[in-house]
Amino acid sequence: MSIEAIIFYFFATILVVAAVCVVTVRNPVHAALFLVLSFFTAAGIWMLLRAEFLAIALVLVYVGAVMVLFLFVVMMLDINIDRMREGFWSYLPLGATVGILIAVEMALVIMAPRSGFIALQAPAEQAANYSNTRELGRVLYTDYLYPFELAAVVLLVAMIAAIALTLRKRKDTKYQRPSDQVKASSRDRVRLVSMPVEKKET
Repeated sequence: MSIEAIIFYFFATILVVAAVCVVTVRNPVHAALFLVLSFFTAAGIWMLLRAEFLAIALVLVYVGAVMVLFLFVVMMLDINIDRMREGFWSYLPLGATVGILIAVEMALVIMAPRSGFIALQAPAEQAANYSNTRELGRVLYTDYLYPFELAAVVLLVAMIAAIALTLRKRKDTKYQRPSDQVKASSRDRVRLVSMPVEKKET
């Protein structure tokens, strides 16, 4: 067994254990931290596959932004853990069925090349100065330009819709009006008062 296989199984074991802990732990902060650990180990597996861009994007986007925001929301909100776990056991059969189906599909994909059901081609040898990030960008912005732009538009619409749905106006909240701020002048903000000078008596 090569050193890469040993490192892969090491990362895979940590990833599976961390993913199980995300679901089973009772504290949501601990679950978020285990999810961060699973993201880091997944990034390590991406590095083993020589997909540096995907590994860096996973760490920067999910660990650096999404999980920090999730931890902030979880720690700021008063979440009733017991109420959230009331229907846990009722959904266990469905979750177990989906998990078994996913495991069977992964086993079929892994065993397919050995059984001859799927013929996989070996990756071509690349030059020493080959950059998969550059190749990914070239393919993304040439062959898949329109799907990439469509995904960006869908995400933009979803973000605007989320802001519009959660926007609430309250009467006791003070809002800034840029039009009134632009029209403001020094005479409206500053008042000069002329006061006589007082002299101290000696």
